[in-house]
Amino acid sequence: MTTSESPTAVGSGTAATDKFLQERVSADTPPERVSAIAKDVLEALADVIDKHGVTYPEYRVLKQWLIDIGQFGEWPLWLDVFLEHNVEEVAYRGQSGTKGSIEGPYYVADAKTLAAKCELPMRDNEVGSKLVFEGQVRDLDGNGLDGATVELWHADDEGYYSHFAPHIPDGNLRGTIVTDGEGRFEITTIQPAPYQIPTDGPTGWFIEKAGWHPWRPAHLHLMVKAPGKRTITTQLYFKDGEWIENDVATATKPELILDPKPGADGINRVTYDFVLDPA
Repeated sequence: MTTSESPTAVGSGTAATDKFLQERVSADTPPERVSAIAKDVLEALADVIDKHGVTYPEYRVLKQWLIDIGQFGEWPLWLDVFLEHNVEEVAYRGQSGTKGSIEGPYYVADAKTLAAKCELPMRDNEVGSKLVFEGQVRDLDGNGLDGATVELWHADDEGYYSHFAPHIPDGNLRGTIVTDGEGRFEITTIQPAPYQIPTDGPTGWFIEKAGWHPWRPAHLHLMVKAPGKRTITTQLYFKDGEWIENDVATATKPELILDPKPGADGINRVTYDFVLDPA
């Protein structure tokens, strides 16, 4: 669990927003589709207002909260926590390979490239239980994929991510692992902790007012790629982990649960293979 002083919501939110703005993505959505989606969104909101009899004071609070969440830089956080899992489910339709999950707001591109058997970059005094994570990247026919990459990033033993917490060096517990000729990899890291999303900003206020909790279960983030194959973005969780059953981001899936077991050296080990669909 998170125990040390947390980075502020505004600091973490601003970092997430700055990272997102650097990408300047475009969906090339035609006007007709924009109109249809926007119309349905507005009609759904109108139905909610009518159903619950939303008052003018409540409406004004909503406007203030929308302003606050922008000023705190928390739109990437709020959207990824509460909506991304729905978008991801739509994206997975028609796929046969490994289940996806949300990317979340803490992905950083261009993590250090590492060999198939490696240790993630970490501090000399990195706290936490060691974990050896190994597996293979394959196609739908079971063939190992030479030249595949496994991007791995996760929180530390106190629930903080590098690049988003000022006391952690950039690149900590992040790496891009290049598989061997058979698509295999073996990565030594530490087991991450559950963490709560920042609660001192408007996302936290939203959760508190609704009477919900802000916790995410411990997990590994992965983005798996291979030439000619569809990229998988997913998260892997840990069996019997806290908050597995009621993740605030609603992103856990039975197919994405790991069950580490101690090896002969006493270090926990776990195997998980990735299967990629054609692009």
